[in-house]
Parts: sequence; structure tokens; C-alpha cells
Amino acid sequence: MDKKAAMPMKQQTVVLYPSPGVGHIVPMVHLAKVFLAHGFDVAMVIAKPPAGSPDFRIVDVGDLAASNPAITFHVLPPVPDADLAVPGKPPFLLTLQVLRRYDGELERFLRSIPRRRLHSLVTGMFSTSAVDVGARIGVPVYAFFASAAATLAVVAQMPALLAGRPAGLKELGDAPLEFLGVPPFPASHLVRELLEHPEDELCKTMVDVWTRNTDAAGVLVNTFESLESAAVRALRDPRCVPGRALPPIYCVGPLVGGDGTGSADQGRAGAERHECLAWLDAQPEGSVVFLCFGSRGTHPPEQLREIAGGLDRSGHRFLWSVRTPAGAGDPESLDAFLPEGFLERTKGRGLIFRSWAPQVEVLRHPATGAFVTHCGWNSTLEAIKEGVPMLCWPLYAEQLMNKVFITEDMGVGVEMEGYRVGFVRTEEVETKVGLVMESDEGRVIRARAVARKKEAVAALEDGGSSRASFARFLFDVENLDKQLGK
Repeated sequence: MDKKAAMPMKQQTVVLYPSPGVGHIVPMVHLAKVFLAHGFDVAMVIAKPPAGSPDFRIVDVGDLAASNPAITFHVLPPVPDADLAVPGKPPFLLTLQVLRRYDGELERFLRSIPRRRLHSLVTGMFSTSAVDVGARIGVPVYAFFASAAATLAVVAQMPALLAGRPAGLKELGDAPLEFLGVPPFPASHLVRELLEHPEDELCKTMVDVWTRNTDAAGVLVNTFESLESAAVRALRDPRCVPGRALPPIYCVGPLVGGDGTGSADQGRAGAERHECLAWLDAQPEGSVVFLCFGSRGTHPPEQLREIAGGLDRSGHRFLWSVRTPAGAGDPESLDAFLPEGFLERTKGRGLIFRSWAPQVEVLRHPATGAFVTHCGWNSTLEAIKEGVPMLCWPLYAEQLMNKVFITEDMGVGVEMEGYRVGFVRTEEVETKVGLVMESDEGRVIRARAVARKKEAVAALEDGGSSRASFARFLFDVENLDKQLGK
């Protein structure tokens, strides 16, 4: 697509309103860069979650703004939340309810921009009450779904499933669930909140917030069409939600980083090159297993010992970003968490560090041959874009579903058995590392990963599917504006 031809006649402002937390704001920053490349001004509006919320890792807006000077950042004034913070209320429910209270402040900010200059409002996947704000102002509102298209397909079909099971889904255990466009997966792999009784306040709020993504004029999804073709077809199929036509789906990804805004490098643009990259420089191509479990992924000491034992016995090189839960002992002492003599035995072929991991750069490095991951969607896309096969160890949220998509639909990973019970044994770590790094099956998976990488690159090139999808989105916004009488 010709960039000059896509430039708007007059410079307009796009307002991005991400859900709180690094895993939602960072992909929105990458979306902002796409808008900037098309000649738009971009304002990103940040609503802070309740103090101490464990569900959304707080982002340092100052660091983010310094790393992205072309984007205007606006932090909404705090809203009262003390009356919502009742004892026993799940923190995530409190966060969702507080987000609704920001609607008034968001509306005031939007009205401060002349309507003729306001192009559109793009809301995050948990900030969907902003659809009503846009309707009051008469501005086109689109949702940005920062997870998989397959997850969106599940979300769209959830109300019908819950209506047919008034007692809820928890009792199904590992019985398989089937959704249009998605591989069958155990009911236990749904997002935990959706397993509660349908009348439970958290379950009802979660379903409402997520399904409201499809109340927007359209949904921008951080994926590319060939990666999730079945799910994308399902979202365009009248059978997905009988009696209701879903809005247009625009696959605009993969939107990932490596320039100071990636899921693991937020706020560190311009920092010195991490020591682990120099260590990787000295390793043979495709020889290193990289282990990293995201910003919230931690393991107790007994699990760390099992991982270490498996890496030791595998004989393969490894790079391991270790996090331990609060209160698990001296965070500076690795010896307390690892088998006796492990560090000495693996000296030279392994590197362990306790600090932030430059994940995109590690995955991009030629020495990296496999990725042990928690299956967060940002991490998944980063691995796919770099052609690195995954050893899947999901921990929470939609990661268990992502594991199914990665292993069964995309074919670029294997599961680490034991994640369902929260404990992976030494033997499993040794076996799966060997499978991906050495076996014929591993060679097939690695070849698929390389093929997916080529597809991801092609999607973002001129004439690629994601570039074309974004152009279609801009065209649709223009037509919608005309209908709104702008």
C-alpha cells in the first residue's frame, strides 16, 4: 500500500484508550506507531487501576513518553474508588468497575479536541465502556483486542454457552469445549473468571466487558490472518453468534517490539546492551534454550529446582530469566533455589539472571533455538515473528487457551506436561527440551516456526494482509464519519 496515498487530507487525532497494564499498553504503543506512519496525531489516554492492583502491572508513563516522544500521553485524573473496595471483592472486579468510573473524565478529554480533528477512539479490550462515551460524542469507536483472534471468537460465543449452562462451567472439569473456528480445548482452560457461576458478579462483569468489544464499530486484532485463519473466518461467519452480525475484524499484527517498547523492554529504550546478549554472541547458532515467564510469572523454589535439574540433564545451552514469589527467601541468592552444584556443572553452557530480560532481542538472536514461555499473547507473537519454536508452560489468564492454539492450530510448539497441576517435573523438562532441540519432530516444529516467521514478515510488508487490513479500517472510518455527519 502506498503510504502517501494513505495520508489523510488534514492532520487528525486518534485517541487510544488502552486497558491498564504493560501487556495492554505496550501493544497499543505499537498500534500508535502505525497511525503515526499514516500521518495522524496520536494521543494515548491512561487510566490508572486501583492502587496495589495485582491484575495489571503498572506502567511508568514518564518512561514510556520519553521513549515515544511522537505520542502525546494523557493520564486521567484519579476517580473515587473507596466505596467499591469492599472486603472480599476480587481485585480484578474492582479494577473493571473502577474503569467504568473513568468514562466521565475520558469524555471531558475527548470534548477538548475539536470534533473535526477527532478521527476515532480506539479502546482496549477491558476499557469497552468507552463505546458509550464515543456514542455520546458521535465519534467512531473501535476496539483493539490485544490477544488472539481465537480468544475473541471464544469471547463472542461465551454468552450463548453460559445461557445453556445455568450452573456454570466449572463442573465440566477437563471436558472438551467446542467453539466455531477454535480447536477443542478443556473447559478448565477458559479464563478462570469465566468458570464461575454465571450469576457471580465477577463472571457477569467479565463477560459483559469482553463481549462489548463486539459492540464497537469494528475490532482491530493483534494477529495476522494466515496465522489464525479459522478463527478469523468464524468471526465473519453468521453462525458465530446466531441472530447477530459481528462488526468487521481487522487483523493488523503482529504488533511487537524490540525498539524499547516490547513486552519485556518497556521503558528501557537507549539502555546499554544487556550482558546476556554478549553471552549469546559466543554461542553456536540455534543452540540456546531461552526460559522467561513474563512480568508476573514466578515459580516456587521446589519448581525452580525441577527446572534446573531438567536443564542440567538435557545437556543443552540455556539462558534463564528467574523470578521467585515474594517471601520465597533471599532474592539475591540463586544457590538457595537450585540443586547443589548446579551452577558449577553448567558453567559455560548456561546463564541465569534475576533482572529484566530483553526478550525481543534474545528471541531475535541467531543463537536462540527454543523458547520456554508462559504463552502470553505478546510473547507468543514475539516468538512467531522471530521464528522460534515454543515449549508451552501456561500459568494464568488466557494463556492456557493460547497453549492449545500454539500447539494444535499453529503447530509451532509443544506443551510442558504438568502445567495443569502446577508442577512440571525434571524428566519433563529434559524430555521436551531434547524433543524440540534434537528430534525429528522438533525439526518439523522448527520448520513450521520459520514458515510462520515468513508469513508474519509478509503480512506487514507493502501489499501484505495486515497492511491491507489497516487500509480497509481507515476507509471504513471515513465512511462511518460521513454517516455520523462529521
